[in-house]
Amino acid sequence: MKCPFCGEIEDKVIDSRSSKDGDSIRRRRECASCKKRFTTHEKIEETLPSIIKKDGRREPFDRDKILKGMRIACRKRPVSTEAIDAAVDKIERELQERGQKEIKASEIGERVMQELHDLDEVAYVRFASVYRSFKDISEFMAEVKTLLSSKR
Repeated sequence: MKCPFCGEIEDKVIDSRSSKDGDSIRRRRECASCKKRFTTHEKIEETLPSIIKKDGRREPFDRDKILKGMRIACRKRPVSTEAIDAAVDKIERELQERGQKEIKASEIGERVMQELHDLDEVAYVRFASVYRSFKDISEFMAEVKTLLSSKR
């Protein structure tokens, strides 16, 4: 590991600790040349599928897009940041476990809607209204009726 202070490549690890979730390791290192200490974090490199957009384009998976969309849908709603993060973690983990190289954007959108449905119904309807691009109020009302009938 290259020392951030002097650029020396040689160092020694003084301390290693696992993160709380066990997904990464924090290491304290000491430079062999300047003796200054610095911290590094090691994490498993995960491979996520490419996303196939409606128009056929492919782009890399972007967790932040899902997070941003869910946060917008949950704005001014009683949904914690931790709950949103946990939902995005769940979706991301499911995608990794599938082991597919590509996945349609529509499948991810449906998973986001499932998670929002469980978190907050208003956030679900907000997201659905943008995601499904309702053409008029009747389409919107049909979605609300479906939501209401699923509660019974």
